[in-house]
Amino acid sequence: MKGMDQKSESLEALAGKVDAQLATSVRRVSSLGLELAYETDAAALLGVCGTLRDAPDLRFQMLMDLAGVDYLHYGLDDWQTDSATRSGFSRAQRAQQGPPEPDAPGRFAVVYQLLSVTHNRRLRLKVRCPDTAEPAVDSVIDVWAGANWFEREAFDLFGIVFRGHPDLRRILTDYGFIGHPFRKDFPLTGNVEVQYDPDRQRVVYRPVSITPRVLVPKVIRHDHRYEPALRDGEAPR
Repeated sequence: MKGMDQKSESLEALAGKVDAQLATSVRRVSSLGLELAYETDAAALLGVCGTLRDAPDLRFQMLMDLAGVDYLHYGLDDWQTDSATRSGFSRAQRAQQGPPEPDAPGRFAVVYQLLSVTHNRRLRLKVRCPDTAEPAVDSVIDVWAGANWFEREAFDLFGIVFRGHPDLRRILTDYGFIGHPFRKDFPLTGNVEVQYDPDRQRVVYRPVSITPRVLVPKVIRHDHRYEPALRDGEAPR
């Protein structure tokens, strides 16, 4: 318990240093246990990142990870029951009324996981994309060179544009891929499929032929098949 208290005090000390440097540019957001997370506006992103890297009390020299986020279905629960029926679990029940709004402001965000080698501290920074129709934020390559492939991945999977990136193109999907597969409204079966065309002697794209279906989770119930006698290899009487 004493160790946990010391870690908590150390975390709050770090939060005080962040607030001293960036009080008007960042907002602390809720996070798990001994984690420290902040949010900033897109217009202030580069200034905030530069301060986090260069301020002597902070020195977050390393960008450990960068990821896109789609909040389209945020707050939507897939599974509301503990048992299954013939129609599967109850699905997609939202606390608030109405379907998700695909064009709502702030749907897309970028999250940066930072590490201070000097102080052995970690911090999470999040920025929302102001425009949902064309989500974009500034590239942080000039702050952390290692952001190059991370930003390409977020562009590929979420369609988030990073202004100032020197080589922003797909990195995981094929050149002819349609859409961005990590968006919440991207169809599970995709938009196209590939098939070898013997006449053209090459792989070609065709409209997807898979029929979408709702997956019903498999539930293992206790019945006669799980009797101890059967598990021990004995025949039932």
